[in-house]
Amino acid sequence: MSAGEEETSEGQEAREPKLLERARARMRAKHLSLRTERAYLGWMRRYILFHGKRHPAEMGEVEINAFLTHLAVKRQISASTQTQALCALLYLYREILDKPVGELEGLIRARRRRRLPVVLTREEVRRVLSHVEGTERLFLTLLYGTGLRLMEGLRLRVKDVDFAENQITVRDGKGAKDRVTMLPVSIQDDLRRHLREVERLHKKDLGEGFGKVYLPYALARKYPSAASEWAWQYVFPAAGRSRDPRSGVERRHHLPEQSIQRSFRRAVQRAGLAKAATCHSLRHSFATHILGNGYDIRTVQELLGHRSVKTTMIYTHVLNRGGRGVQSPLDLL
Repeated sequence: MSAGEEETSEGQEAREPKLLERARARMRAKHLSLRTERAYLGWMRRYILFHGKRHPAEMGEVEINAFLTHLAVKRQISASTQTQALCALLYLYREILDKPVGELEGLIRARRRRRLPVVLTREEVRRVLSHVEGTERLFLTLLYGTGLRLMEGLRLRVKDVDFAENQITVRDGKGAKDRVTMLPVSIQDDLRRHLREVERLHKKDLGEGFGKVYLPYALARKYPSAASEWAWQYVFPAAGRSRDPRSGVERRHHLPEQSIQRSFRRAVQRAGLAKAATCHSLRHSFATHILGNGYDIRTVQELLGHRSVKTTMIYTHVLNRGGRGVQSPLDLL
């Protein structure tokens, strides 16, 4: 049976191909995130279907080239999306099939367009936040005040908020790195009140026989009681409990990213902004505004968690846009 074929039985849904089951098991053993797992499995399926359900073991560099070139030329996907597809296929061949992939000669790469980030002015940030209420307002305010990425904010644990030192520790951020950023003084009273409500919710869950939070990697086995401890709970928990898609355990996860993104889009529309701003624009605005306040580029790099200062340098272009501060001769007429 080919990799794309599925065994079926009466009254049952089609089973997933064994190859992809192996890939899923391998990714979970390697502790890849659920988002990465789903993305990689999606590209593996598309690759198999693109080649008429042939088994990947029967294919190689030529077929990988053809698929990735198709994505760039026919589908016109972005360079980052094509890179993700390539990473998924390399993972399939190297980790699952144990089949080395040679040079992908002749591969047409999607053009990487260099775009300036969407940055809001301070007044625009105030206007947007004025159209959000409750927990979502607190969360978005925290994103702007700290430069956290959306998922970094959602995955924030109680133990990583340090009121005494006015700092937040970001665990396992992009690139599997930890870093420290500031905790704005102006938000601390609201955050303390929010955490008191979250603690009451946690105690209620414990009283109902729940209260255990997801712990990454093998921490749940190493520290059996940690999952129910207050320090490990999410700062921004979901309104209700749900079942973990991997283990099936019912527990309270963090706020869903989609609800935050929808709230932000509505706030941008209500504020009357004609910018294609997203939650990530708050991070861009944070970086641009503190650079404008005179902080050096290396400090901003560390706060954002960028591997290279070249990535952080994009915000200097944002600061200088509009002719790099040069006055137009038209304005002197």
